[in-house]
Amino acid sequence: MKPLAGIIAVFICILYGSAAVAQTDEPYIHILGVAQDAGYPQIGCYAEHCLPGWIDPSLRRGATSIAVINPDSGQKFLFEATPNLPAQLYALDLEAPNEQFQLAGVFLTHAHIGHYAGLMFFGHEAMSAADQPVYAMPRMLSFLENNGPWSQLVEFENIRLEALQDRQAMSFTGIDVTPFLVPHRDEFSETVGYEIAGPNKKALFIPDINKWSMWDTDLAALVRSVDYALIDATFYGDGELPGRDMSQVPHPFVSESMAALSALSNEERAKVWFIHFNHTNPLLNAESDESKFVRSEGYNVAAEGIRLPL
Repeated sequence: MKPLAGIIAVFICILYGSAAVAQTDEPYIHILGVAQDAGYPQIGCYAEHCLPGWIDPSLRRGATSIAVINPDSGQKFLFEATPNLPAQLYALDLEAPNEQFQLAGVFLTHAHIGHYAGLMFFGHEAMSAADQPVYAMPRMLSFLENNGPWSQLVEFENIRLEALQDRQAMSFTGIDVTPFLVPHRDEFSETVGYEIAGPNKKALFIPDINKWSMWDTDLAALVRSVDYALIDATFYGDGELPGRDMSQVPHPFVSESMAALSALSNEERAKVWFIHFNHTNPLLNAESDESKFVRSEGYNVAAEGIRLPL
């Protein structure tokens, strides 16, 4: 390590690392990004709802990504490799410094740009990672192995591909990660959600899925079975995309999800964290009427920096 880089790393550890690690010895989820694949504001969007994000950088949001951090084992795991990977890895280093935590795995859900395109930053043109474990399902692995530029990451051993199987857990110290297939637009790969189990609590991470009615799983029962459910909230409701028939858009509206979960108690609703917001989604604005309504109904709106203990 170059002397200046070492000094900076030590400074980061002193300033942030000890505080992050001292909070708990138990694993926890740390939310790194909450927006749809292209982030907020979205490229090419200069409409009224996007302009605040261009004018005020503090309002910008990265594509959906979460990390699981285990202070006891000194491991951290990244879920999704987004186009915002450089900033998200920096945020993760502030939360769980590289000097104390190994990035033990990157878990991918599917081959849409906001969920895997950040792998490019592991390449030799960027950080030139060495043997970084990347976990994915069979079609996703085949896609990466057989298509450039991703195949070059494998050839140069920047990443090491690790195979997942539907509903088969991967066990790490204090953490179990189980992928499960969900229906979505599967042009290049299958799509999965993840169940993430710590020693005390269990979470679901489903950033992309078609309408709940197209899945042979009862959403309410699934929420009841876990402690946190981070679920697809790409669009708030019908009419959000002018000129398009939104019944053909393969995502559940937040309004539809709340209707599907209406029988839950307030305690059960508090398990739900809406995430993966399109640039048109009013939930990106914490002061919008829609955000206030969702929270008044007992649900949560995901935000970057939130920690959820496992």
